[in-house]
Amino acid sequence: MEMAHNEVQMGVRRFGRVNWLGLYTLAMREVRRFATVWTQTLLAPLVTAALFLTIFSLAIGPSRGDVMGVPFVHFLAPGILTMTVIQNAFANTSSSIVISKVQGNIVDTLMPPLSPIELVLGYLAGGLARGLFVAVAIWLGMALVVGLGLAHPFFALAFIALGALFLGALGILAGVVSQKFDQMAAITNFIITPLSFLSGTFYSVESLPQWFRVITHLNPVFYLIDGVRFGIIGRSDSSPWLGIVVMGVVTAALIFTCWVLFKRGTKLKS
Repeated sequence: MEMAHNEVQMGVRRFGRVNWLGLYTLAMREVRRFATVWTQTLLAPLVTAALFLTIFSLAIGPSRGDVMGVPFVHFLAPGILTMTVIQNAFANTSSSIVISKVQGNIVDTLMPPLSPIELVLGYLAGGLARGLFVAVAIWLGMALVVGLGLAHPFFALAFIALGALFLGALGILAGVVSQKFDQMAAITNFIITPLSFLSGTFYSVESLPQWFRVITHLNPVFYLIDGVRFGIIGRSDSSPWLGIVVMGVVTAALIFTCWVLFKRGTKLKS
């Protein structure tokens, strides 16, 4: 008993520095949560992306001409893919936390011997997995229908993973600060959607006025879409290495913020 008490005082947990089993369990819970309703979480984004691509290609494609030296549909596809991935990663983490808070069972997640960073990583694993599943499904569809390949697979995978982690962390942050669904909807409508649409998804920033171009470069989502576009069609408005640095720093800062909120129990334990 005395030895166990000393271990607790020293902050040493009996299962080691990292609770791998607990982390794995939380991650699998988050994955199974969206996999169970795959028609909503995996099939619906694929249909939505197909509709976006079809409407824009029919309405604008024939008269638009080439963009960045490639057909407009090829230019558009990576942006739609990235936008769909990040929206789903955000929805996965934010909805998981908000639903638990509204139903009053968030305590079931907080009570197990999981450290704040393990909780954050567990939620992020679900957002990352959903983002990757959606990305693969959409890319396969575009490859079959539009004929898109992968010009730079490393950059495509890196930016998709960074996008899922970035919006997954932003979803955790939004889920923690939101107490009900309408607050969550407000964050989605007034922050996430504008960040997604005003980031070069449907246009090249080179065609924008100078002042709007500067604002666009301050939007982190721009670097995600630009990086995925480089990975798929080999064209971009900025350096992909700059994009990796920017998104790496922003994502790390968001994850750190989430860790602080879980460590303090902000709007989670009260």
